[in-house]
Amino acid sequence: MTDKKLRNIAIIAHVDHGKTTLVDALLRQSGLFRDNQEVPELVMDSNPLERERGITIFSKNASIHYQEYKINIVDTPGHADFGSEVERVLSMVDGVLLLVDAVDGPMPQTRFVLQKSLKLGLKTIVVINKIDRHDARPHWALDQVFDLFVSLDATDEQLDFPVVYASGKSGTATMELEKPGSNIIPIFDVIINKVPSPPGDPEKPLQMLVTSMDYNDYVGRLAIGRILNGKMRSGQPAARVMKDGTTKIEKVTRIYGFEGLKRIEVQDVTAGDILALAGFPEINIGETIADSGDPRALPYVDIDQPTISMLFSVNNSPFSGQDGAYVTSRQIRDRLARELKSNVGLKIEDTGSPDSFKVSGRGELHLSILIETIRREGYELQVSRPEVILREIEGKTCEPFEYLVIDVDDAYVGAVMEKLGQRKAELQNMKADGKGRTRLEFNIPARGLIGFRGQFLTDTRGTGIMHHNFLDYQPYRGEISAQVNGVLVAMETGIATSYSLDSIQERGMLFLAPGDRAYQGMIIGERPKENDLVVNVTRAKKLGNQRSSTSEEAIRLTPPKIMTLEEALEFIADDELVEVTPKAIRLRKKILSDIDRRRSRRSKPGAESEE
Repeated sequence: MTDKKLRNIAIIAHVDHGKTTLVDALLRQSGLFRDNQEVPELVMDSNPLERERGITIFSKNASIHYQEYKINIVDTPGHADFGSEVERVLSMVDGVLLLVDAVDGPMPQTRFVLQKSLKLGLKTIVVINKIDRHDARPHWALDQVFDLFVSLDATDEQLDFPVVYASGKSGTATMELEKPGSNIIPIFDVIINKVPSPPGDPEKPLQMLVTSMDYNDYVGRLAIGRILNGKMRSGQPAARVMKDGTTKIEKVTRIYGFEGLKRIEVQDVTAGDILALAGFPEINIGETIADSGDPRALPYVDIDQPTISMLFSVNNSPFSGQDGAYVTSRQIRDRLARELKSNVGLKIEDTGSPDSFKVSGRGELHLSILIETIRREGYELQVSRPEVILREIEGKTCEPFEYLVIDVDDAYVGAVMEKLGQRKAELQNMKADGKGRTRLEFNIPARGLIGFRGQFLTDTRGTGIMHHNFLDYQPYRGEISAQVNGVLVAMETGIATSYSLDSIQERGMLFLAPGDRAYQGMIIGERPKENDLVVNVTRAKKLGNQRSSTSEEAIRLTPPKIMTLEEALEFIADDELVEVTPKAIRLRKKILSDIDRRRSRRSKPGAESEE
């Protein structure tokens, strides 16, 4: 049978519950690093975007040797938009560490990842993290976790889960709150004692499900997964079993095992171990590597389908081609096709136009991370407002719903509930913590959340916290009448001047600073009224030979609002686009000319006459 001294475990948690910090502590105290070795914080978050945003986006592997045991650790994303990463990697492990914040308790993503692990029958170890916080309430958090297990129909065996209390930041853990811990060792002990060794038989024909992909400049595409049955040796022939059942015999050229954070080339591996291998240039996620003489496919991991779509198109603004190295439709198409090979939660369709593509994903963050990634690689493109994907279920039109959790000060509860009521949200639960804050739980159509975050932060003076994740598909709820503010639109191309912006800032909030370039049809600010206003941002002050009493007054401009990519995607309306280049994020109208926009509005059926 498989190696009894091997443990495969995934770490799952909601965003910002301290998962990556805890992994840091596990790696440090396992003796992986030298005493004098300089190790960065959040060592598993190696991607620049992950470090900037403080979230895990891509699942990663590491291994630790503790006593005579080898523990393979898989760090999973903490956001539901990257759920396809979580679903795949859970098929590689036999147990999970479920991290829960001692202050917040279970959150939407906690529910999502726990539901997946219970469905797979994985052994769950609950870690109540951040017990050193001044407002920590570990007993309450544990009660909430137990209630969550019950609500997810956990079996009696699953309800009997071990609990560890930890502080990832200080690197300590304990099995009993009354006895403070001095190191992280209790977590190692509970993993060894509670998580079973991998199933499988080395004597059976080879079977390995490809659950992740990577690329190496020297050996090409790397397939990552766990060997379920059999053995594998470098140089041996193996069958690639595709999703349609067809097979292709190829040769295993390299095998890499995980030692600490590094990949070490090995000559052979056996059932139960997690590895990366080269030699299959066309292999994709979900396919099986099997015995060449007896190829047997493993069941494909079911991935939740996309719920949000956007149009990606070639940048055709007056400033196109000035920043990016890759601007053509062919280059964008090739880059999206490359992304499909590793990002299985993504879907790309042709729109009938050679210059645009319909890209669907699990949520706004999923798609915005993709846009940000390719933007940094030198691509230019334009993207439309996100739209939900409707489905026909049992003859009814259904739309995606989100489970939304909001924490706000008691004073803002009424304002938040009023705004969410307009967006067809249904209140499921309401709990006051007795300290001036209330937790609200809603079921809400996914389209009701588009554009809500900015309004929510304004209504709660920046003190509100909201999290949400996909719930299910429910019957379509009808039109949502959310208030839409108008925008300030530039009427001509040129350099913005302080003189013109001084008079424009009385009409709304600016997105532009003096000296910035603008073009006709570019959105340069937000207006508090519903209709748009076309303004001249390039007007300079006329100089005469007479002095006036106001001529020496200094111009005082309010600093412009600089939008992030996510804020821009939430802000735009149906007739607007976000222009994304390596150096800039701009908002624009689809139709740049004001005269053409007026004609377009008049030509629409039922259009009202303009003032």
